[in-house]
Amino acid sequence: MGKIIAIANQKGGVGKTTTAINLAASLAVLEYKTLLIDADPQANSTSGIGFDPREIKTSVYECLVNDLAPHDAIRQTETPHLDLLPAHIDLVGAEIEMINLNEREYRMKNVLDTIKNDYDFIIIDCSPSLGLITINALTASDSVIIPVQCEYFALEGLGKLLNTIKIVQNRLNTELEIEGILLTMYDVRLRLSNQVVEEVRTHFTDLVFDTIIQRNTRLSEAPSYGISVIMHDASCKGAINYLNLAREILQKNGLLSVENKESATV
Repeated sequence: MGKIIAIANQKGGVGKTTTAINLAASLAVLEYKTLLIDADPQANSTSGIGFDPREIKTSVYECLVNDLAPHDAIRQTETPHLDLLPAHIDLVGAEIEMINLNEREYRMKNVLDTIKNDYDFIIIDCSPSLGLITINALTASDSVIIPVQCEYFALEGLGKLLNTIKIVQNRLNTELEIEGILLTMYDVRLRLSNQVVEEVRTHFTDLVFDTIIQRNTRLSEAPSYGISVIMHDASCKGAINYLNLAREILQKNGLLSVENKESATV
């Protein structure tokens, strides 16, 4: 049975979509069957993995609102072992349309229950909000990754997100865990970046991933080509960082030994 991981932070610009795309691609490159779900009306994961959202006819929206079977919306990507459940602009109205639906917080869970056994990992790119679709994603997930950028106001809003996670744990999904806090946009040359790393590690200790995602030109430009960074330039820092994150998650979940993790480092 596949593990479902939501990538969530209501603060924009923290590397959420970048993490969703490149973690999913890294797991796929490591030969784990992976599904990337774009649950953000901006559809950046959809375009960032090579699909034009304007040409999408069936998407996660139809699954959530119209009970479309997910198999009828899932696309194969150019990356072996990686599929996409895309988004399009109609998703922006889904929260209003879902208000009066039965078990509205469980719509995504019900969708994913039908395909969970088809994948090793399902990665959900959440919207930068704490609305009903994000609540659906957290309710459907086994765990959540929280990207935090190594910049000023890095911890702003994090308390609200953690409180939302706690509410979901108490009321909707008692099994939900924090997979980890991921430090992103790290620049070793900047004192501020190093201060943020120290502050986050001091506050959250073991919740913080060992892997840090560094600022990298190849990582930033990959979405414009509609591919993950590992398909763009597998030797760049961004690709190596996300492969290491994938291996860290595999090791944490008992799917990769420490020895194999070390020997597999790029």
